Amino acid sequence: MRFAIALLVVLALASVIGTVLKQQEPYSNYVAQFGPFWAEIFHALGIYSVYSSWWFIAILLFLVVSLSLCLWRNGPSMIAEMRNWKDRVHENNLRAFGHRADFKTAYTRTETAERLQALLKAQGYRYKINSKDAGLLIAAKRGTLSKLGYIFAHLAIVVICLGGLLDSNVPVRLQMWLFDKTPLQGNAVLAEIAPKHRLSASNPTFRGQTWVAEGQHVSTTILNQGDGVLIQDLPFTIQLNQFSVEYYSTGMPKRFVSDIVVLDHLSQQRIKTQVEVNKPFIHRGIAVYQSSFEDGGSRMQFTAYPMTGSAARSFPLKGQINQSLPLASGDATIEWTDFRAINVENISDANGKTDVRGVTRRPLKEVFAERLGSGAKTSKPQTLRNIGPSVHYKIRDAAGQACEFSHYMLPVEIDGEWMFLAGMRESPQQPFRYLRVPADAEHTVKTWIQLRAALQNPLLRTAAAKRFALRLAKPGTPLQAQLEQSATHVLELFAGNHTPVQVAPNGAPDSLGGFAALANFIEFSVPKAEQAKAVELLLRTLEGVVWDLWQIVRERSGLAPNVESEVNGRFVQSSINALSDSFLYHAPLLLQLDSFDEVKASVFQVTRAPGKKIVYFGSLLLVLGVFAMFYLRERRVWFWLKESENSAATDVLMAMSAARRTLDFENEFVQLRYQVGITLNHITDTL
Repeated sequence: MRFAIALLVVLALASVIGTVLKQQEPYSNYVAQFGPFWAEIFHALGIYSVYSSWWFIAILLFLVVSLSLCLWRNGPSMIAEMRNWKDRVHENNLRAFGHRADFKTAYTRTETAERLQALLKAQGYRYKINSKDAGLLIAAKRGTLSKLGYIFAHLAIVVICLGGLLDSNVPVRLQMWLFDKTPLQGNAVLAEIAPKHRLSASNPTFRGQTWVAEGQHVSTTILNQGDGVLIQDLPFTIQLNQFSVEYYSTGMPKRFVSDIVVLDHLSQQRIKTQVEVNKPFIHRGIAVYQSSFEDGGSRMQFTAYPMTGSAARSFPLKGQINQSLPLASGDATIEWTDFRAINVENISDANGKTDVRGVTRRPLKEVFAERLGSGAKTSKPQTLRNIGPSVHYKIRDAAGQACEFSHYMLPVEIDGEWMFLAGMRESPQQPFRYLRVPADAEHTVKTWIQLRAALQNPLLRTAAAKRFALRLAKPGTPLQAQLEQSATHVLELFAGNHTPVQVAPNGAPDSLGGFAALANFIEFSVPKAEQAKAVELLLRTLEGVVWDLWQIVRERSGLAPNVESEVNGRFVQSSINALSDSFLYHAPLLLQLDSFDEVKASVFQVTRAPGKKIVYFGSLLLVLGVFAMFYLRERRVWFWLKESENSAATDVLMAMSAARRTLDFENEFVQLRYQVGITLNHITDTL
């Protein structure tokens, strides 16, 4: 019993995991969620497909066999015990009972039997009379159906386990073993998939995922099988006419609905219906659930800006989600992965300062204080804002290595400045690191791109250094020459156009530019006592020379020079920060999303689960069994009637027993003994 209960607890915990954790997702999703170490451990334990794991199925099979044998061995004897009246006892047997009472009544034995029968009937007992030579025995029982509770409870677990086995992966595995079905690995055209990778529409049970974009249709579903997939044919076709979604103010989906048309392959009937969360469409025993939604192949138009070399000429670029595009260089490919038209983010921290990722570092005590106490409390302040569409893509090099990128279409206001956010990460386990490009007066990245290209142009760097020196010193003086030399050296370091004679702390040559190059130069070239002063001097020089570089860029574009102001000064500082971060932005192009044509797609879970009704029936048996075990108490009463030897009176011996001797049973015995005494007008009442 203890072992069986332990197994049931394991099944319950596994079911909780299978309910909370989304099952049969791509392995990369779990790696991103748990990390490579725990993802591998959970994969070995079968957590990602709990209901189809070997240990889950083994426990179900063990419980079915064990409990079936238990019922086979004990069920008949329990039923026989329940039907047995136990009317072969004698007076001596009854006097051995702990709960007994003796009565003497003036009624005849026949009248006494009639009165006792009426009392037992009123108390809800069923009884049987057995005449014996020495007397008359009345055997009564009540609540014997409690034994059915034990049978129902054990049978219920067997039925539930059978239903679980029927809806598990066992039937599919049997087909793979018996009919040589093998999972499909890799991608293939659906119409060209061989029959050994497909399951027929008559498959008794399955659970798969189906993806369909607006205006398209599908008549199959995908069954994930560890290292591959099986194609499950459906007896109907699902066509998605329109997908609509509503959002909460927090940006979470509030309601999403799919308007579909189902075409039955046999009757050719067309059924128009809607599918939404918790409101599936059921046809021919197959349920279509709204699982989630994705992009269905949105088309986008970009302006592409080069991020290498001194060229700043942009060019148009088109993309479509779930497709790829080779770059002009031919050694890399862009893979468009996702598009989101709405991105609602909390862009303020607890002090009202902007944080585009919505992540704040706050004391744990303060976080708890916000959420304890009144239920009306909220975590404040929050600045929820729709920061516009975003696009996700990967750039894969010739060796197959890919970096993932996330770009927002519109600029976001950060600390009073408008910034374009360009996120990048090398692996799914990492969070996105955002390059913050300041927006110009036209709300584009064009000015910053021109400034980046000018920084990579040696002639323009030299011209900017000369301008910087002439602004601060008289022409021809030693100070002017010294300032020009210092400004040139700073720009060379910042642009990454320097000889990496130093060695970085990690042992690799410092071939990058930006602030990392300046810091490395100061660390290896300036004494520690003077490093703080050198940092301040280099940053002032860098800011001044970049200002002159910006003026040169404007002149080359035919624009008037800028006047010194707080706004322009902040733009220069933000541009310098972005230029430094751009050395860590491993992409040949910076893409600015100009327009898009959104196409949505629905993800349906398609299931045929005949075991569901079996599980429901088992649950009903379990409820009945538990109710019978806990709320029905078996009680048995015997009355031995015999004529008194010394008079015309009748002697009555009463005995009572129960399966569980509880306080309620003690009270019931006392009450019944009292009722019998009143009914018989007893002369004596001896315990």
